[in-house]
Amino acid sequence: MKSFCIVVGVLFSCISVSNGQGRHYKLVGHQVIGGAGGWDYLSVDPENRVLYIAHGTQVETYNLDRDSLMRPILNTDGPHGVAIADRQKHGFISCGKTNSVLEFDLHTRDSIKSIPVGNHPDAIVYDPSSQHIFTMNAADNSISVLDASTGAIEGMIALPGRPEFAVSDQRGHFFVNLEDKSQIVKVDTKSNTIVAVWKVAPGMEPSALAMDRGTNRLFIGCGNQKMIVMNADNGKVVAVLPIGKGVDAITFDAFAKLAFSSNGEGNMTIVSEEYGDKFKVVQTLETEKGARTVAIDPITHDVYTVTAQFGATPEATKDIPKPRPRILPDTFTLLKYARSSN
Repeated sequence: MKSFCIVVGVLFSCISVSNGQGRHYKLVGHQVIGGAGGWDYLSVDPENRVLYIAHGTQVETYNLDRDSLMRPILNTDGPHGVAIADRQKHGFISCGKTNSVLEFDLHTRDSIKSIPVGNHPDAIVYDPSSQHIFTMNAADNSISVLDASTGAIEGMIALPGRPEFAVSDQRGHFFVNLEDKSQIVKVDTKSNTIVAVWKVAPGMEPSALAMDRGTNRLFIGCGNQKMIVMNADNGKVVAVLPIGKGVDAITFDAFAKLAFSSNGEGNMTIVSEEYGDKFKVVQTLETEKGARTVAIDPITHDVYTVTAQFGATPEATKDIPKPRPRILPDTFTLLKYARSSN
């Protein structure tokens, strides 16, 4: 009887999500991290219950169960992202200013070694089918391929444009958006070769990317305030949805069938995958200005983003034509959102 009740409870939970309940989110946590410097991607290690946040010259670590900060990972000058190789029990941090990747232990979070890669590594992903780490090298239009077990360089993949973010289908392919070309590249992870290049039109300047691996659909966040939903088999655009300004990351909840576009203007667009290739915006969640990256805990389904308070914007220069507002010291903050029962 006990096991029957558990099954029924799960069934009703699934029904409530599919009927639209629990698809609206609200702020439930506000943790000041402090420190100085900018930030980039958030990554969740669900097994070890850790949220990694690339920030300044270090990677912040946050205990998801206790809602508390832990010891940061240092020696990561210009960190951009963290790839979780759970099978190897190693993590890999892309360090843009040193053109390197820092390998560390997922349990102790102690550094193992620094690995030279391409010029300005940005996004970084783990592909479990090939057991490779891929770094998107923004300054030389390439991808570095690393062995997740040894950290050894396995090769380089030349790209026809500047890579921004990437996602693995975990079945032998990964996808990377080319921001300057408004394209998606499909890569075979066994041969490390490009097998397709697709346009994201009417999307422009794609910077964010997530995937529903069950339906093989890509969610592409673009600079012209559009989310493009693409068939990852053939590159066909199956839906176009409006999102806010300044998207830099999208995450997907496979259980609730929701895609979250974190928009730097101060909101998060939540898109529901209804059925077939039908999608709709179910909420525009108010966040805070600058909250442009996002990650989801697949266990609790809580959603995280980060931002800070800002000062004046410096004048534009030749080297920095689009300057960002100054970040005020010690205002860097983690925001946590959860499903509302209303």
